[in-house]
Amino acid sequence: MACFFRRTIAAKLGRTLQHPEDVFIPAITAMPVLKKQQSPDFRLSVSTLRTNGILPSNGDIQLQTESLAKQLKRDSVVEVISAGKGVINFQVNRGLLAEKVLEPFGKGEDDKYGLSSDLLTCLKRGTTLVEYSSPNIAKKFHAGHLRSTIIGNFVANLKESLGNSVVRMNYLGDWGMQFGLLGAGFEKFGSAEKLKENPLHHLFEVYVRVNKEAEQDDALKHAARDFFRQLEQHDGKAVSLWRQFREISVQEYRDIYKRLGVHFDVYSGESFHRDQAQEVVRQLQNRGLLKTSEKGTGIVDLSPEGDLSNVCAVLRSDGTTLYITRDVAAAINRKDKYSFDEMIYVTDKSQANHFSQLFQILGAMGHSWADRCRHLPFGLVQGMKTRTGDVVFLEDVLDEARARMLHNMSQSHTTKELEDPEDTAEKVGICALIVQDFKGQLLSDYKFDWVRMLQSQGDTGVFLQYTHARLCSLLRTNKGVDEGEFNPSLLREVTGINVLQHLLRYDEVLLQASQDLQPKHLVNFLLKLSHFIASAHRDLPVKGSPPDVAQARLRLFRGACSVLATGMRILGVTPVQKM
Repeated sequence: MACFFRRTIAAKLGRTLQHPEDVFIPAITAMPVLKKQQSPDFRLSVSTLRTNGILPSNGDIQLQTESLAKQLKRDSVVEVISAGKGVINFQVNRGLLAEKVLEPFGKGEDDKYGLSSDLLTCLKRGTTLVEYSSPNIAKKFHAGHLRSTIIGNFVANLKESLGNSVVRMNYLGDWGMQFGLLGAGFEKFGSAEKLKENPLHHLFEVYVRVNKEAEQDDALKHAARDFFRQLEQHDGKAVSLWRQFREISVQEYRDIYKRLGVHFDVYSGESFHRDQAQEVVRQLQNRGLLKTSEKGTGIVDLSPEGDLSNVCAVLRSDGTTLYITRDVAAAINRKDKYSFDEMIYVTDKSQANHFSQLFQILGAMGHSWADRCRHLPFGLVQGMKTRTGDVVFLEDVLDEARARMLHNMSQSHTTKELEDPEDTAEKVGICALIVQDFKGQLLSDYKFDWVRMLQSQGDTGVFLQYTHARLCSLLRTNKGVDEGEFNPSLLREVTGINVLQHLLRYDEVLLQASQDLQPKHLVNFLLKLSHFIASAHRDLPVKGSPPDVAQARLRLFRGACSVLATGMRILGVTPVQKM
């Protein structure tokens, strides 16, 4: 693995510069692999050594680079040391490169590759609570909730793979004035029969209708406020109807989550904290933080100068709580219940101000752990449509992805005969959705493109799945051939070395992703790995090769297949075995 070579280079630097070798580890990085020319394996950033005070910061950086490169001695591990522009390049012994990179895959430690790296020891481990997805109950799962669901799932998977204890929480929008509207609307327009036949569709129809009519009907608006007040006061009839809406919704959401391969440890919601929210109001009052606006609403002044230039409403004039009040209560409750070390909220960027205010209120209330709460924002998906027009529901998107993929597979000459083509099409289609979403910066909006997303060539989820299935087929056909010790010196070809060099970067990619929570690092690593695998598969045949050569090549392909599968699972993708 990369850590063996990084540690060896750090030891050389430690002896030469008289510093502990650990200080050099972060400055040594695996080189990006160039397809058309051989590149060194690692490089050392001399500017990092200057910044850290290991080398003088006022000298000529190039002279320092060349001088240090000359002082470092080559040996049986590091065979070539050369100075570049402000960097020192290192090339390791080719046989040792193959031996160390592929070592874990002969010991049954395939899914642990890269996770014991020295680079990752700096990460704080503990309990991470991730809140994601969070649809509003009594509404069908809107396509707009897709991003929060898959991004949150990636963050939870990543944190778990890095050794954290993760609480996956779905914080449902199950409280608030919209339920006053829905309750009043159902009493007027609802049908028990239609609710039984197609629950969420009927509730959606009622909600649309009551919203439209309430615009012109003051009596309906008044009925909605009355219904929500009854909910807040635990009226039996109102609570019973609300509970029915919630149970119907959660069951349908579970079906969608199952298709996406997503699960939750906790289904929470605003309703769980409606009483605690009143306690938050009392605490704000006791601390002198709660003020009353001219309109009679309860507000908290968050302005640095205390001049009311930045206020946050926490209470309506009629005494009912607001979304942020319940969020404050929820955060305090979660800290008490789960003792989390960090809490991550995954929502779209329009809620950035809400979370900024939430964290400020928690801090003002004396909760020092507020700085361990983090909002991970994301942009919008533009142009997500099905063949029938503008899409509303995620179910429609998943159905269409499966149908289009099934059609593409039926037209392909390379598609194998499958036991369950619909299941394969579903998994590949979902992978394509996720990879398209994850390729760029999360904060950016992106344009949804069915055709590009489902292409089998290029940087797509379909290409990832195809590469994995192809490797699985190769390993099945040659089962047992790569067992036992292999001869690493037989992996000398450029395309094989490219795969090995690229695998050296895996721990760095995991570290980068853990720091900024951006899935693009892992997606782009896996896509490049797939391209390198395609070249190696073409140039390094197993069939017809001498047994020892076939064994070495299969170990290479097994290692690549394992890292590909592990990385895909962290992304939230189920790798397919056949395609």
